[in-house]
Amino acid sequence: MLRTRCIPCLLLDGARLVKTVRFRQPTYVGDPINAVRIFNDKEVDEIAVLDITAHRRAEPQFELISQIASECFMPMCYGGGVRSIQQMQRLFQSGVEKVAVNTAAVADPALVTGAAERFGSQSIVVAVDVKKTWLGGYAVHTHGGRTRTQWDPVAYAREMEKRGAGEFFLNSMDRDGTGEGFDLELIRRVTQAVSIPVIACGGAGKIEDLAAAVKKGGASAVAAGSLFVFHGPHRAVLITYPERRTLEQQLD
Repeated sequence: MLRTRCIPCLLLDGARLVKTVRFRQPTYVGDPINAVRIFNDKEVDEIAVLDITAHRRAEPQFELISQIASECFMPMCYGGGVRSIQQMQRLFQSGVEKVAVNTAAVADPALVTGAAERFGSQSIVVAVDVKKTWLGGYAVHTHGGRTRTQWDPVAYAREMEKRGAGEFFLNSMDRDGTGEGFDLELIRRVTQAVSIPVIACGGAGKIEDLAAAVKKGGASAVAAGSLFVFHGPHRAVLITYPERRTLEQQLD
């Protein structure tokens, strides 16, 4: 197992696997079950499945999530539309190892505390979507990036750590799907403010970008989507994952 986790991040749009650019233009990239089977063969250590349309439904897609989890040979984190302890309980019973909360954590921080007390901090991930402001600062966004909050990501990360979050999934909306590299300044600000692991996401275009997030940004783990589902300048769909030895050389 890699000391530094490198996590494929899969986006669900209904039952379809898609990839976005700056949270827009979802492009169909395949079937989630098929993708998970490929990542099984690649011996991926962990996977994140985020439902970007879950806000349109009252409940997560429990049946689909259970099907995906049953195919995973690696730990799976699920996020999207999770609003209650009861929903988390059902997700864990479906085979999910970690649950990520995003909009609900902003709306009701006590949910994070209750979840950590009930299931253990190691099972609770707070995911946050961050976008640069006109003045060069950063703001936390909710509802799939559509709603700006008053939270600064550093202050928010500290609050979620106090609430009992086990990990902080930090996603740059400005870099999402661009392949331009991570926002290292954003990552550094957050990693220097908290002691819990920070997973950096948004912008990876090559393996060296992953290494920069760890070695220059201080991230405990890295997540990527486009890097693992597209290939070549024309972004042909090809689900893949770097060789373990290559990742070890770059990340550890």
